Amino acid sequence: MIDLKNIKNIAIIGATRNKEKYGYKILENLKDKGFTIYPINPKYEEIEGIKTYASVKDLPKDEIDLIVFVVPPQIGITAVKEAYEEGFRKFWFQPGAESDEIEKYLEKLPGVEFSFIKCIMVETN
Repeated sequence: MIDLKNIKNIAIIGATRNKEKYGYKILENLKDKGFTIYPINPKYEEIEGIKTYASVKDLPKDEIDLIVFVVPPQIGITAVKEAYEEGFRKFWFQPGAESDEIEKYLEKLPGVEFSFIKCIMVETN
């Protein structure tokens, strides 16, 4: 389980402007709780006035504490491999974003922390 006490800067893969989707609800929830958010979605230049990144490759490497996945597992597996190659080590998969394939991949990697099943909105305060 990831210790969220020292987490300040969160990237969200699957952030969106669509207010009906969890990619938006999570962004708003975490932003309202005081986290600095780094949305990732190649469709947008900004979401709610926040600069948006096309991929994890574009993120400021030394600023991100955690990457939250709000995408289907078939997109998530590619994104987590890319994120690991870029040097990121803490990954949070929202319910529905996880898969056996992702779990098997992450379990083989050194220094990785990840969370499945639990909702980031419930686990943060």
